[in-house]
Amino acid sequence: MARPNFQYEKRQRDLLKKKKQEEKRQRKLDRDKPQPIESPNPDPDGQVPGAPQDT
Repeated sequence: MARPNFQYEKRQRDLLKKKKQEEKRQRKLDRDKPQPIESPNPDPDGQVPGAPQDT
């Protein structure tokens, strides 16, 4: 009968734990980073300010 490989199982648990911790850290960084707010009033003529105009 085969013997259980405890070192392999422990290594897999540790890798899973590190992966979850990294995902949690990334979620916290994303949450703390302020989201860019788009202008609620875009330019009425649809032109980008400072762009050359066609005449």
